[in-house]
Amino acid sequence: MARVKRALLKRRRKKKIFQQTKGFFSGRRKQLRAAIETLRRGGAFAHRDRRVKKREFRGMFVQRVNAAVREHGMSYSRFMNGLKLAGVEINRKMLSELAINDPASFAKLVTTSKAALPKLPAKAA
Repeated sequence: MARVKRALLKRRRKKKIFQQTKGFFSGRRKQLRAAIETLRRGGAFAHRDRRVKKREFRGMFVQRVNAAVREHGMSYSRFMNGLKLAGVEINRKMLSELAINDPASFAKLVTTSKAALPKLPAKAA
């Protein structure tokens, strides 16, 4: 039975890890165990934050649409409800782009939304 020499395999594995940790601070770049732990942790954060990013962007789109709708004297929830009742299917990202880059088209959407909403009874003072 021949003895197995692992130097080449070990060097390749270490080299791959150290290439990935290039730019990390101090021992996180130079020491194998610290580098492996940091890479594993970084990968977990990256995986989590790819999902969080989508959430944060949706929130930003909602804020932008809300701000634009308030200029027309309407709330975000009533605007979205009006669009749904009018049968307008447009996502929040596109609504936010319209609000920023094409206020005239956005104003038409607001008018469409207002027209589709049922009239609210007047408040008794």
